[in-house]
Amino acid sequence: MLDESITELTGIGEKYAEELALLNIYTIRDLLEYFPYRYDVFEIKPLIELIHEDKVTIEGTVIHEPRLQVYGRKKSRLTFTVEVEGVAVKAVMFNRAFAKKQIHSDATVTLTGKWDAHRLQITVSNYKIGPANQDATIQPMYSLRGKLTNARIRKTIQSAMDYKWNEITEFIPERYLTSYKLPERKTAIKTMHFPPNRIALKHARRRFIFEEFLLFQLKMQLLRKINREASIGNAQSYDEKEVEQFIQGFPFTLTNAQRKSLKEILKDMKSPYRMNRLLQGDVGSGKTAVAAIGLYAAKTAGKQGALMVPTEILAEQHYESLLELFKDKANIALLTGSIKGKRRKEIISALEEHKIDILIGTHALIQEDVNFSDLGFVIVDEQHRFGVEQRRMLRDKGLKPDVLFMTATPIPRTLAITAFGDMDVSTINEMPKGRKEIETYWAKDNMFERVLRMIEKHVALGEQAYVICPLIEESDKLDIQDAVDLYEQLTEFFPPEVKVGLMHGRLKSAEKEEVMKQFADNEVQVLVSTTVVEVGVNVPNATIMVIYDAERFGLSQLHQLRGRVGRGDKQSYCILIADPKGEVGKERMKIMTETSNGFELSEQDLKLRGPGDFFGKKQSGMPEFKVADMVHDFKALETARSDAQEIIENNLLYADEEYYYLRQLLEKDPSFANILD
Repeated sequence: MLDESITELTGIGEKYAEELALLNIYTIRDLLEYFPYRYDVFEIKPLIELIHEDKVTIEGTVIHEPRLQVYGRKKSRLTFTVEVEGVAVKAVMFNRAFAKKQIHSDATVTLTGKWDAHRLQITVSNYKIGPANQDATIQPMYSLRGKLTNARIRKTIQSAMDYKWNEITEFIPERYLTSYKLPERKTAIKTMHFPPNRIALKHARRRFIFEEFLLFQLKMQLLRKINREASIGNAQSYDEKEVEQFIQGFPFTLTNAQRKSLKEILKDMKSPYRMNRLLQGDVGSGKTAVAAIGLYAAKTAGKQGALMVPTEILAEQHYESLLELFKDKANIALLTGSIKGKRRKEIISALEEHKIDILIGTHALIQEDVNFSDLGFVIVDEQHRFGVEQRRMLRDKGLKPDVLFMTATPIPRTLAITAFGDMDVSTINEMPKGRKEIETYWAKDNMFERVLRMIEKHVALGEQAYVICPLIEESDKLDIQDAVDLYEQLTEFFPPEVKVGLMHGRLKSAEKEEVMKQFADNEVQVLVSTTVVEVGVNVPNATIMVIYDAERFGLSQLHQLRGRVGRGDKQSYCILIADPKGEVGKERMKIMTETSNGFELSEQDLKLRGPGDFFGKKQSGMPEFKVADMVHDFKALETARSDAQEIIENNLLYADEEYYYLRQLLEKDPSFANILD
């Protein structure tokens, strides 16, 4: 049994077991699956192929006796010259005075270290007297703690392999191993710890990447299947003809991406399972139109619809735009915290009597006394702004209603597949025709006055501008002071007729809403803000977005902010004021000026920042893999997802004997044991 304690192995006593426990190694399986975190490749290449500042290995003959310089206690520098391919290469070794007695003129040596191509010099980290050992060109390096060494771990792993070799079983069905040319598990484990060459190691890694992704995706697909089957009995027979007529009445034509997403949503509504779908689309891609058609379809099926948004101003804007789209085809009502007394009672009463078809609102929708007659379709806009409990409370207002979540944050496919694996994802990745692209420029701090003159010129033409300060934490006094200083600076700079507004994290929600309303009504022409201006708030008159200290934002945040302008028919601009010191910061500014596609940007952001940073480490919930990397191994992730879907949809875990070991492995997983019963 691979799940036996490691103390079953010869040579592992109590003390050594305690040291291994620091690495979370308790069983023989843990030990065999404790893979190196990197490999040092001691491969000898011709000098001409060596890359400057890379770690390299060279083999040559010592020309002169080494020269030793000592700098006080225990500090020394040993230098000697080695002839490699007829070229004299200088070797430098620090704090290894003892090596002077081992390295002699005419001796053959193998040196590994950092290569300086300009000086033809190697700073040696490892050396060996004699030629390179062709069988030991790849050195696995393990993540270690305490007094553990690489050599000791390798010896223990070898001992475990000798003891349990025949118990390492294969659980990936033969069809996948053959189709993807993957090595069997035994061979792959041996190769990960004792790689004979780079090609074998590459294939062993491929095998474990696929294995990790397949197991993870199987769990996600199983959860999805169980959630779907628990919600059976929810088919909505909407009127297809009426829905198509409603679409034809729009003052614009749907894009292909909108049509595709709509088809997926309507198919979900007709199915007997409850919809659990995420609709993601760039700012201005037309998610609201698709959502409106879904709400209308529910209305033709005799159901009620609800749309919950995070703020009052956003609720009001959605209400206005839906009234325009629906005209007299549905009874639409608005319910927010500001609606009180008699009006509120009238709305709640009409809702219970099914006199309201669609209710739009904020958190007010989930209050206890708000009851629907027959809620069939729920939409949660900017779903990340609501807690799980709030979303559940709205869902529970109906009997298994279909649920559509919407977000204007383009999520890279990698993260959508992983983080939302138990959800269906629809993507609108095409912009409506005729929209002007926002021109984006990167400026240094010393150009700020020129930027203000540009704002002044556009405000004189009746346009408006945002000026954003970064905010690290809501309570960060420094940032708020920055915004206050900037607000005062701008108030002084602009003539009295240009009204400057200020919004920051210390304002109460009602105060923020009031400032935003003044800006939306053009009572304020320039809005200085520390908080991210409400996603989705539509101010068609705003044409300039200035982002101060732009290097302190991620690409996705910058793109979200940029999307606050360009909502009308006038040309809009985004000015990034930044002086990034690092290469990543400079790259980020360059990408922003060159790319306006939110999905491309989100992929770039993921590469620059990693999945944890993309969602925020605290709430990322991203799985941790031993070998696989979601960003670099994306194709394998898609393949594993497709295979997992096929396995679950066709019930292969139970219907096909070839999947017996895979099923057994999932059944042993404590988090899935009860699900699979």
